[in-house]
Amino acid sequence: MGNSNAADRVVQDLRVLAGTATAGTRLPSVRELTVRHQASPVTVAEAIRQLVAEGLVETRSGRGTFVAARRGPAAAPDLSWQTVALGSRRFGEEEMQALLALPPSGAIPLSGGYLDADLQPAAALGAALARAARQPAAWQRGPVEGRADLRAWFAREAGGGLRADDMVICPGGQAALSSTLRALTGPGDTLLVESPTYLGALAAAHAAGLRVVPVPADHDGVRPDQLAAAFARTGARLFYCQPLFANPTGATLSPARRPEVLAAVQDAGAFLIEDDYARDLAIDGDPPAPLASADPHGHVIHLRSLTKSAAPGLRVAGLGARGPAGARLRAARLLDDFFVSGPLQQATVEFVTSPAWGRHRRGLRAELGNRRAALLDALRRHLPGLVPPVVPRGGLHLWVRLPDGADDVAVASAAAAAGVIVFPGRAWHAAEPPGPFLRLTYAATGAETMDEAVQRLRRVLL
Repeated sequence: MGNSNAADRVVQDLRVLAGTATAGTRLPSVRELTVRHQASPVTVAEAIRQLVAEGLVETRSGRGTFVAARRGPAAAPDLSWQTVALGSRRFGEEEMQALLALPPSGAIPLSGGYLDADLQPAAALGAALARAARQPAAWQRGPVEGRADLRAWFAREAGGGLRADDMVICPGGQAALSSTLRALTGPGDTLLVESPTYLGALAAAHAAGLRVVPVPADHDGVRPDQLAAAFARTGARLFYCQPLFANPTGATLSPARRPEVLAAVQDAGAFLIEDDYARDLAIDGDPPAPLASADPHGHVIHLRSLTKSAAPGLRVAGLGARGPAGARLRAARLLDDFFVSGPLQQATVEFVTSPAWGRHRRGLRAELGNRRAALLDALRRHLPGLVPPVVPRGGLHLWVRLPDGADDVAVASAAAAAGVIVFPGRAWHAAEPPGPFLRLTYAATGAETMDEAVQRLRRVLL
């Protein structure tokens, strides 16, 4: 305590002297300051180092301590040249930053794409990662396509239509999707998407220089007749689809439409990217098998991420395709990242093959059901006009339509000011939206706060 006070006295003394003297003036020596402030030489030296770091004094070897030259205000850097060098802003970048932004303190999040911390299996993941980190072999370079046992697990989860050798491990679903678009298309090519669709897919497509064409979808998923027409009209060879609990609508491709969609893709000689991000987010009943399980001829590219169903930090996904397309995807992933962290892969395979994974999925299903019910109940009480006509049987979101004439972006902005975070719907459309929508997420906050969140939203809308 005494040393701290002595150091403060030395700092304040030198600060006053340096502030009133001209640059280059010699300041009292360490010995003088030691006597003046009854401080040790070590304390005095530490005080001088602090002022050197602040730029007030400078030391000269063998000569002592001097007042440093005054620094005038630095001229503001001129970065305007970058506007010309960079060109126009890429579509979706600002929207993705807003989507991934952390909510401010005190706000209730009804937005975001990840589980609330209370729903994440952090203890089990941490234990698995700690064990993996202690094994020297985990830090060595493994196969660039990923661990064989982890690839085999993803292949089994795809329903048997893919083998371990068809899979490559990626650092999350977004990275897998971006690599797929770049590997299978060239700038100017056309990508068909459901309308509306995942904002990250739209952003990745535009970053790859693709022309994005929306295909109408409803509560039963994409419309096969419209998909076939879009293939014929555009000559596209790639269709991005979320057949299970689509983001943002929550729609699941109906059993009747599944063979029709696959037939449209096959007739066009095209690929279908099956983004199976929500495989572990079923609430009501068991989900249908992946489309990849009914694809004998290699038209389906299967993408399965664990990030949404476990934790944001579990950046692990499996990407599978058969034939030359699979080889091209594996080569593209090599160029992008070389390989995914070995300890993370080992921890992942240990976790998903342990009893903890089954316990987590069962608990997650129950809690997501509770939170979905709480949000729906709050909407029925306070904003009945926003209750969706069809409730998704799983996933993380409700897709609600605002009254005609409402501005979804303005509503989201006003809601944020009122302390509830929602996301406007227009960014999820590749073309003009058919109306104003909001995406409301029920996985990012507890059931006990849903009523207050909807009341805050009600004050904005009414």
